[in-house]
Amino acid sequence: MAFNPEYCPKCGKVLVPKKGVLFCKRCNYEKPKTANASFISKTEQKKSEMPILEGNIQLLPTTNAKCPECGNNVAYWEMKQTRAADESPTRFLTCTKCGFRWRRYE
Repeated sequence: MAFNPEYCPKCGKVLVPKKGVLFCKRCNYEKPKTANASFISKTEQKKSEMPILEGNIQLLPTTNAKCPECGNNVAYWEMKQTRAADESPTRFLTCTKCGFRWRRYE
């Protein structure tokens, strides 16, 4: 069922339900509710969810970098802005062999 709002004949604002009448918040116009009138109910909006790709690092690009823990020469990398916007981003490296994570400032 589609919502068809009723409008105030005086000022054109949408009429809202209030104690058995339709009421205009702008000019205080009142009109009795009809039996077939339908209204939108207010509900809480859920917070948006953002997926975090922890544990699935195989999607990240790789580079040649020596791991300080195991000596492996291949690492996944990602860049994040961890300091002020006028400073260069930080590169985070994760060893493809042992999973050790370290950072490199550019």
